[in-house]
Amino acid sequence: MAKRFLCSPGRTNRLQFGVASFDLLLDVLTNLNNMNKDKLNNLAVCSGYFRDKQLIECIFLMTQELRLDPLVGYCAIEILERFMVKQLEGLFTTPAPCGAAAAGLPSNYENLVFEKLNVKFTLIVFSCVQIASKLCLHSDIVDNNTAVRFLHWMGRTVSKKTLMESELEILKGLDFNLNVPNPLTYVEILLEVLGHNERSTPMEQLYHLCGHVLQFACLQRTAIYESLLVVTTQCISPSQEQRDKFLTVTEDCMLLGVGVITVAAIILNISKWEQVVEELSHITGISQRSIRDFSHVMLEQITQNGSPILST
Repeated sequence: MAKRFLCSPGRTNRLQFGVASFDLLLDVLTNLNNMNKDKLNNLAVCSGYFRDKQLIECIFLMTQELRLDPLVGYCAIEILERFMVKQLEGLFTTPAPCGAAAAGLPSNYENLVFEKLNVKFTLIVFSCVQIASKLCLHSDIVDNNTAVRFLHWMGRTVSKKTLMESELEILKGLDFNLNVPNPLTYVEILLEVLGHNERSTPMEQLYHLCGHVLQFACLQRTAIYESLLVVTTQCISPSQEQRDKFLTVTEDCMLLGVGVITVAAIILNISKWEQVVEELSHITGISQRSIRDFSHVMLEQITQNGSPILST
């Protein structure tokens, strides 16, 4: 594109494997595992609604155009998902205001709320990216000047005051609780632990490829999990009850992390990739069969889509 909206000429590699101590890695991994379990135990019915391919692609393109660290994109996706799910939960649990009909409001009050969200949805998405840029220590911050120019380039005229109000709305909606890990965090920590336990593994190459595989997995999320559901249930047309129970699988970041690393190890043609699966199973407690099933489904999707990952 002709114009770049960036804050610096580039970014440095922020990961240095083998620096963190084992005790620190163990504490971080334990914390991630607990957070993942807590999340899976408290899933909303509408969880995953805002992980649509086009939406995720939009966020990735925003971060790429702004030359932000990839972590910003994954963080923004989590912020958006959590904020919108809370909005929907509030919508479904809050009754329409008294006298709505008398005030001339539509009988279906929910439609009015949806319309309101739809009008400012682009701004909400961008605000999630802007907030995420402020959370990632190794990324440039998208200030309001850059934000105004970028949105204008997208065909949206937004004032700095509106930007701040949008950010504040999201922060309040999440009770200012932004300390939630994203899929890339799980991949990075698992790679750190794997590198500590299996020092012969080419971690730098594996990490680079994991970035491509994870991006593919997020963009092809629907197809991947639909195939995995069929494999798991051994049913071509799973029932709604089976789909409801499968929700915990689609939102399991630890499973996604081990699956991404395994696929990357296979593509890299690591001779002992079976040992990588065994070690990941030992680290996470996820069965080797589950890891293999998930990895197999992802590899099938990569092959069928003719993804350039195979030639990376």
